[in-house]
Amino acid sequence: MIWEVFRQERPGGYHKHCGNVHAPDREMALQFAAVQHGRRMKTNSLWVTPQREIGEIDADEISFGGMTDKTYRWATSYTDIEPAAPEVAESEAEQADVESSLEADS
Repeated sequence: MIWEVFRQERPGGYHKHCGNVHAPDREMALQFAAVQHGRRMKTNSLWVTPQREIGEIDADEISFGGMTDKTYRWATSYTDIEPAAPEVAESEAEQADVESSLEADS
């Protein structure tokens, strides 16, 4: 049976998939995972689960978040409107700076 192994490097961190082990039962899978995946790098904890128990949902089955255009939230998306107050102009300049720094980081 194939068991998938997920490793957490430090407390509070994410568990990341690091590989799998072949074992006949849970106890052996835990031991194999500790030896093969827990000793090479700093490890806080391991999750070991049967491969057949892992489910998958992909983008063809469901619409995930992050796909909706929400530019209306930024003042810079409204280009045809004169600022009503100096505070609005300052806010637009701040948001433009943030947008340009985000684009530069990409």
